[in-house]
Amino acid sequence: VILVGNLGRDPEIRTLNSGDRVANLRIATSETWRDKATGERKEKTEWHQVVIFNDNLVKVAESYLRKGSTVYIEGSLQTRKYTDAQGVEKFSTEVVLQKFRGELTMLGGRNQGGDSDDAGGGGYGRSSDFGGGAPRAAASGPKESFSADLDDEIPF
Repeated sequence: VILVGNLGRDPEIRTLNSGDRVANLRIATSETWRDKATGERKEKTEWHQVVIFNDNLVKVAESYLRKGSTVYIEGSLQTRKYTDAQGVEKFSTEVVLQKFRGELTMLGGRNQGGDSDDAGGGGYGRSSDFGGGAPRAAASGPKESFSADLDDEIPF
């Protein structure tokens, strides 16, 4: 299953009895259309429960995802049965990212989802830190035009 949507709340991080950490996300996906009869714009929002068992992705969710963050999620659809407090059997369908299967990609711009520059994390993810090295120097060497390179004889 592939989802692209926005977090409805901050990720919930829990620790299992085994010591493994799990992240729970609520993701909203929306579709909009124009009603043919009235011409009115309509919108429908679906909410999806996402469970992440991959420890590295749990760390990413904990450190960088906030309510409103836009994410791309790729996982498997699983339905489980449970009994609520009143003893009624219920079913829950979730998108599950297993330890070694699944994908989480953060979409959107810098500080998207209410994150601020002083939110910690050692500055990771800020545009000035990408690349992790010294600022790029201007290219040295001859300043030839690109078209001078295109004069070779390629047989196709």
